[in-house]
Amino acid sequence: MNKSRIALVLGGLALISAGVCNAEGLSYSKDGAHVELYGNIDYYLSYMKSSSGSSLIALQEGAYQRTRLGLKGDKDLGGGYAAKFNLEQGLNETNGTQADTTRLFDRQLWAGFGTPVGDFRFGRQNSAIFYRGSYIDFTARSLGSLVTIFGTPSRYDSDIAWISPRWAGLLAELHYSTQGSQPQHSTNQAVYQAALDYEYGPFRVGYAGIAGKPPAGSVVDKTVVYNNFYGNWDYGRGKIYLVYIRSNNQSTTPGTGGDLNNGGNPLGTTGTLVTGTDPGANTYYNIYQVSADYHIAPTVRIGALYGKIRDDSGGGKNADGWAIGAFWDVTKELTIYGMGNSIANDPNAGFRPNGSAALTKNFTAPDDVNGRTIRMGAIGALYRF
Repeated sequence: MNKSRIALVLGGLALISAGVCNAEGLSYSKDGAHVELYGNIDYYLSYMKSSSGSSLIALQEGAYQRTRLGLKGDKDLGGGYAAKFNLEQGLNETNGTQADTTRLFDRQLWAGFGTPVGDFRFGRQNSAIFYRGSYIDFTARSLGSLVTIFGTPSRYDSDIAWISPRWAGLLAELHYSTQGSQPQHSTNQAVYQAALDYEYGPFRVGYAGIAGKPPAGSVVDKTVVYNNFYGNWDYGRGKIYLVYIRSNNQSTTPGTGGDLNNGGNPLGTTGTLVTGTDPGANTYYNIYQVSADYHIAPTVRIGALYGKIRDDSGGGKNADGWAIGAFWDVTKELTIYGMGNSIANDPNAGFRPNGSAALTKNFTAPDDVNGRTIRMGAIGALYRF
């Protein structure tokens, strides 16, 4: 990407930020239009140890929320209608680079309309599953979550989405990504998403699913699916969470000395298409996880989770994991957190720790991952603006 263009756009955002801060914090409203500059910085120090004997210590980023910079806004058109947009760029604060060096707005870049029957959005967007992270477990599906370790499809290009209002407690969501479409219908690789979320008092239940098709005539001609069922109960001082996932969204991934038995995602975590060449799509997994948190004070929360990844093909790529953590909201902008977690791989499995952002430093040698137990301790801070 042309570096001068990147500098120009980021410089423009800086100018907007300066003007907006002088006007009203980090947002500006006038004549029914509202524009907001937002973002966060999330960094942590981690220590990891594998049962192989290897260990590493590193400054990482994005345990709880990937570091990002965004601009969003809306314009009231009257009659219950509004024009909306969102631009968001992920950043790696450990080295100052873009999260994805091939894109300027890798996380989101969409525009659309709000209407009485819901939002209609067009462009690069977060997946329906991504939006439900805080419904899944006490980590908001981030560092320590077995769901995150397995992998979550996060966003897609050329996505057409409809998100309904909440009607009598029920919210619906549909997505159709044309990013893989070709002139010949037989080679289309559309990505489909659907979700339902229902709230009733302190209870919430829901479903979010993704299906990605490989090219017609692929060597591995298997639609890759990710079906997520969740529920939680707010008991007053905290929540109890349950989640079940059925998916074949797994593959081997290259390591420095060979292949890790797990870790790749045919559906991608950032919007890649199903290639139709990955034999991992033939293996289906069941993921079970239970979690709970508790507010020991209005600004201090602790939590724990336990989960299992089960390969139902008989290949033995199974794993068990747990996590404990604490979050202290020092101010509404600043959260200090600590986390301890473990993933225990069966001999044929090779899962590794993961967070909201992929670890900037992780075990890569197969002997440190495949069939190993990996434990991690982390302490970090999240600053939002």
